[in-house]
Amino acid sequence: MGTLTHEFIYRSLFEYQTETKQFYTNQTHLHIIEVQNIWCVTSYTHSIQNYNTAILFFHIIAPFCANLFSALFIVFRIARQRSVSQNRSTYRQHIHQQFNEQKQLLISPVILLILSLPRLIISLLPGCLKTTDNLWLYLFAYFISFTPAMLIFVTFVLPSEMYMKIFKESVTSYRRR
Repeated sequence: MGTLTHEFIYRSLFEYQTETKQFYTNQTHLHIIEVQNIWCVTSYTHSIQNYNTAILFFHIIAPFCANLFSALFIVFRIARQRSVSQNRSTYRQHIHQQFNEQKQLLISPVILLILSLPRLIISLLPGCLKTTDNLWLYLFAYFISFTPAMLIFVTFVLPSEMYMKIFKESVTSYRRR
């Protein structure tokens, strides 16, 4: 939270009128419609822009690295413990077996990184654009940022055999009721 305090300092409201339409409902009544948009805009100095870009990358790359290194640590630690206690298989075979058993731990950080890329790209786009032309594009871009939260099931449950087994058992027991 402390890394984003500059956002509050440099944030301001930007108001602009996009278009004025005039039309007649009949011969005597003139209707004028003014469309006005208000955006929350940030304008940074060059050094703050560089800091903001670094923070954006840090907030995406740091959790990815932490999750990936934790998963690799778990895989190699379990493989080492099993190779010491079970001499039938080599250390390499135990590593391969652990990669197969713990693949959800390795797949999940990669999926979360891929799902975070649209948010990163959108936040790095410079300047202001006329929103009335591509309103659906901006709305779609806004909702893309929620994709990782919406795909928790796909990210964590589907790659895991254990979670899928428990999920299937839960669905089966729910259907029996």
